[in-house]
Amino acid sequence: MVAKNSPDHHWTTYLAGRQHEAKDPRLRAFFEAFRVTPGRSIADTPLIGLDIETTGLDPRRHSIISLGLVPFDLDRIRFSQRRHWLLKPRFALENRSVVLHHITHSALEQAPDLDEVLGEILQAMAGRLPVVHYRSIERAFLDSAIRFRLGESLVFPMIDTMTLEARFHRQTLAARLRRWLGGGRRSLRLQDCRARYGLPGYTPHHAVVDALATAELFQAQVSARLGREVAVGELWC
Repeated sequence: MVAKNSPDHHWTTYLAGRQHEAKDPRLRAFFEAFRVTPGRSIADTPLIGLDIETTGLDPRRHSIISLGLVPFDLDRIRFSQRRHWLLKPRFALENRSVVLHHITHSALEQAPDLDEVLGEILQAMAGRLPVVHYRSIERAFLDSAIRFRLGESLVFPMIDTMTLEARFHRQTLAARLRRWLGGGRRSLRLQDCRARYGLPGYTPHHAVVDALATAELFQAQVSARLGREVAVGELWC
């Protein structure tokens, strides 16, 4: 039994409710397919790397312009099954965004609105637990975008590799002692986290590449620190 006040109880109850409450059939199908339970081992859990690229950091003023998905598990990354969408921005594209992502106005001119491809995106994610690096971006922007278009919420549990790295390198007694001695805080940037596990550097700010990089980082975290039998409920947030 899941304790009533635990995060797992929150997600279990929430997901069960959304299966019945979601009005849009695409959302309802997504939540009905979300069968991951907190007691399941991560080794037995289908996963998917998820990354979005945005025009800024504020979902009230900025837009999602691309989304990438890479399905994987602890043994294999299925890069041949990757999916990538360019998306028409809700707000005007800013020049600084073009410099960062190299996604130009002309590239987005014929891009679909998120609502046009939402069914494809949710179907590609169905039944898999998303893994992201810094969930505040993916969670806030996706929820804001769906609320604007459908008047409904799209929030779901995910594993955040940044949160795990903070747990390993910022919240331990050794980490606090290192800061007290003037050693500074370990970087939680995706490329810096990957470097700690000997993973190669990739060019950032492409949604599929960052989804792949996040999937590889999570595999390394499990292998080096967590173990294959760790329960989903110890990782999702």
